[in-house]
Amino acid sequence: MKIITFIKNWTLPIAMIAGILIYLAFANLHFLQPTKPYVHAIDHVLTPMLIFMQLLLTFCKVSPREFRFRKWHFILLSIQLVGSIMAYILLSPINAILAQGAMVCFICPTATAAAVVTSKLGGSAETLITYTMLVNILCAIFAPLVFPLVYSSANNTFFYSFVLILSKVFPLLICPFLLAQILRFCFSRAHIWLREHASMAFYIWAVALSMVMGKTAKAIVDDAENIKLVFWLATISLIICCLQFFIGKKIGGRYGDRISGGQAIGQKNTVLAIWMSYTYLNPIASVAPGAYVLWQNTINSWQLWKKRKNS
Repeated sequence: MKIITFIKNWTLPIAMIAGILIYLAFANLHFLQPTKPYVHAIDHVLTPMLIFMQLLLTFCKVSPREFRFRKWHFILLSIQLVGSIMAYILLSPINAILAQGAMVCFICPTATAAAVVTSKLGGSAETLITYTMLVNILCAIFAPLVFPLVYSSANNTFFYSFVLILSKVFPLLICPFLLAQILRFCFSRAHIWLREHASMAFYIWAVALSMVMGKTAKAIVDDAENIKLVFWLATISLIICCLQFFIGKKIGGRYGDRISGGQAIGQKNTVLAIWMSYTYLNPIASVAPGAYVLWQNTINSWQLWKKRKNS
C-alpha cells in the first residue's frame, strides 16, 4: 500500500523521468528509429487516442444540464486567443521557435484534471468543465488555421496542412464531448461504467505524459547545440504560466469565480500541447509546454498547501 501511495503522490515526476530515461536508453536502437511505421503510429495514433480517452472520461462525469456559462469564460477565451497571436508576433522577430512555444502555451486548452484541483481549492468544477469544453472548441479551430502559417513544410500547401491538422485536432478535441453525450442518451450502461471509472484518466494521463516527455527529450537531444534556446523556451513558459494564473484569478475574481478563473486559463492540458508542438510545429518548441508541466504543478502544489494551511 505504501508503494501505491508513493506512486500516486509522485506520479508527475515519475512519469516525466520515466519518459526521458526510456528515450535515452533506447534512442539509438534501430527498431525504434522515427522512420519505422510503428514509431509513427505511436505519435499519430496512440498518443491522440490517450488524449481522446482523457477528455471522454472528463465529459462523462458531467451532464450538459450542469454546464454553467459565465461572462468571464468569453473574456478568458479572448485573452487566450489574443495572447497567443501577440506572443507569436512579438517573439517571432527574435526567434521563430521561441514564438511557437509561447503561442502553444497560451492557446493550449484547460487540463482534464483542472476540475479536480479547482474543487479541492474551493472553486466551481461545473464552470471549469464548461470552460474546458469552450476552449477545446477554440483550440480545434485555431490550430488548423494558424499552425500552417507559422510552420509550414516546403512540400505542403497551406490548404493541405490546414486539412491535415483539422482532420487530426478537431475530432480529437470535439468528438469526446459528442461521444459522451451519445453514450449518455443511447448507451447508458457504457456511460455509467465510464463515469464510475473516471479515475482511469489519471493513469492514462501518466502514460501519455511519459510518452510525450520522451519526445521532448528527443527534440532537445537532436538540437543539443542550441541549449540557450532550450533555456529561453523554459523561461518564457514560466512567464506565461504565472501571467495566465494571475490574469485568470483577476478576471474570475471580478465575477465571484476567482479560483475557477485561475485554473481555467493557467492549468493546461500539457500532454496535448507537447503533442501538437512536436507534430505540427518545430519539435524543439515542445520544450516550452514540457517546462510548463513543472511550472503549473509547482503553482498548484503551493495553492493546495496554502489551502490546507488555512483550513
